[in-house]
Amino acid sequence: MITVRKSEDRGHADHGWLKTYHTFSFNTYYDPAHTHFRTLRVINDDVVTGGQGFGMHPHKDMEILTWVLDGAIEHADSQGGKGVIRPGEIQRMSAGTGIFHSEYNHSKTEPLRLLQIWLFPEKKGLTPGYEQKAFEHSELSGKFAEVASPNPTNGAVKIHQDAKLLVARLENGETATHALALGRAGWLQVAKGEVRLNGVALKEGDGASIVAEDSVAVSAAAPAEVLLFDLA
Repeated sequence: MITVRKSEDRGHADHGWLKTYHTFSFNTYYDPAHTHFRTLRVINDDVVTGGQGFGMHPHKDMEILTWVLDGAIEHADSQGGKGVIRPGEIQRMSAGTGIFHSEYNHSKTEPLRLLQIWLFPEKKGLTPGYEQKAFEHSELSGKFAEVASPNPTNGAVKIHQDAKLLVARLENGETATHALALGRAGWLQVAKGEVRLNGVALKEGDGASIVAEDSVAVSAAAPAEVLLFDLA
């Protein structure tokens, strides 16, 4: 069963320097029908103006992934983690017992667009940690590539939850497939472009839950970039 969460139905806030869309309840936006999906807690689609960002602020007991779509973001945290994340790079921050971090647009003039993703951890009180990995375009092109996993391979970052994040970049007419094991569910987020998910049409910003399906087939109706969560 595919259940679509339309882009225009998401929560939205315009702070001037930050324009953000919330797939699930976040901050002052609360929708009791969309608080989370299984262990997937947050997907925020953020556009940050040049030279702006989020100053040092705390997190606790959450697995946080950052996926950049356009531009670059500077990260720094209280554990000494730091880096610049660009398209094709995944960042994982385990907040665990508590961590402070900041995130700023690396450019003073160009906008930054990113997806910030939170997942519930497998348990509370984990040791905070940071990891960043880059993927070549060829690794993401025309197929699903695993970029985060509890048992990472091929350069994926390690997350402390029974969940995987896969990314595909598709040209018009290309199809990427992924098998879902019995009892598992998926969430597809269309970051760019237009696709058909098991025959269901989705556009940029749309998301969809995937339940009681043994496989996922995503076909691009225009050049597209999609994120697929494989969840226990």
